[in-house]
Amino acid sequence: MDQPLLSDEKRESDRWSSYEHVGRACSAIPTASLAGSVVSVDEIRSAAASSDIYPPSLHAPLLSSPQPHYPSEQVVGHPQDAYDGHLRGNVIDGQRQVLDEVEIRELLLDHVGHRCCWGSRPARNWIIQAVEDCNVYVGTLETFAEDREIITEKEPYLGGDAHGKDNGPELGIWELDLRSEFPPLFIPEKESSVVIPRSEAVEKCSGCGGRGDIVCLTCNADKEPGFYKENHMFQCSTCHGRGLLAHMDGSDSICKNCKGKGMLPCATCGSRGLIKCEMCQGSGSLLTRKVAIVKWKTLQARKVSATSGAASVPDEVFHRAKGVQLCNTQAHQCTPAYFADSYFLNKFSSEVIAERAQVSPTARVICERHTISVVPVTRVTMAQNRRSFSFYIIGTTREVYLKDSYPSTLCWGLCPCLEWLKL
Repeated sequence: MDQPLLSDEKRESDRWSSYEHVGRACSAIPTASLAGSVVSVDEIRSAAASSDIYPPSLHAPLLSSPQPHYPSEQVVGHPQDAYDGHLRGNVIDGQRQVLDEVEIRELLLDHVGHRCCWGSRPARNWIIQAVEDCNVYVGTLETFAEDREIITEKEPYLGGDAHGKDNGPELGIWELDLRSEFPPLFIPEKESSVVIPRSEAVEKCSGCGGRGDIVCLTCNADKEPGFYKENHMFQCSTCHGRGLLAHMDGSDSICKNCKGKGMLPCATCGSRGLIKCEMCQGSGSLLTRKVAIVKWKTLQARKVSATSGAASVPDEVFHRAKGVQLCNTQAHQCTPAYFADSYFLNKFSSEVIAERAQVSPTARVICERHTISVVPVTRVTMAQNRRSFSFYIIGTTREVYLKDSYPSTLCWGLCPCLEWLKL
């Protein structure tokens, strides 16, 4: 018989306990040794079946989560002063090929070939002076949270039944069943709005005080609030109140604008002194309802640990690069990963966890995912006579990073202008 993930004494009385089931199920994908017991797939299915808030579709991403693109390894290491060596000895040697001179030049030539004003001579002819490994660790902590807030919508009440508290108690914002709206875990963001059942009410319009009309400010500009004057007329601007139009030959004709009256009614209210309230459309009442605005969002805390040889490369380059995944854990609240003999990786994981993104007070954390990867980085220095430049080959896809130091450029600084002009 399937058993729930949480014991009866730990199960919360409200419906939020199902989130705890989700969090417990998430921890079933460890790829590094973690403190605590490992949760089986059977337990995840059991939690999915017992959840009374969200259906198994919420747990589907947990059961069908794609495996990492690169094998995960248990790293056996030493303190930080030797971490580069233990990485090469235990992980990288099994995951990458050593680059020879031909491969290095081919990668650089391909990179240079995509630059309109860079010459290929240095890439072809300059001597490869040094090739050094300066591999980088990348750690991330993703926090998937759900935020709910209530807003009040109002519309003119034109009759009919209002579905209010007379039909039953109004649901609290965290009692709403949003299983049909729930997105896949760790989606960047999603927003949805849901009307809270039995939250409708009819109230007096605040714009007109329930009268349906408001005072016309055009013909009652000098009146006190709440008082108005009817049948206020304005002088015709065409005949200036004469009712007649004078002609050059000395004759007069009736003014067509005011039809000879010399006065015109108010163009805004027709001299009624009142105009229809736009807020309630003249009904004097408003229908109000509460709407829950629900936002799902993944917050990220990211950290890079690079040697001095790769310090000049922006962190964003390493976050985009493909590396070897050393750790991938999911839980309701992730804790630092544990590597049996690697003080540095344990410390690095703790630092990533310590930089956990702040969650709004109105939000609740659903699940977290903690990953640590190592990105292979090779720094190559090429020289000719007394000139030299360096570039980096980054990641398992061998992307070249070279910034503003290539010695053969023919654009005299015009490339940024050409790129801006889309030429």
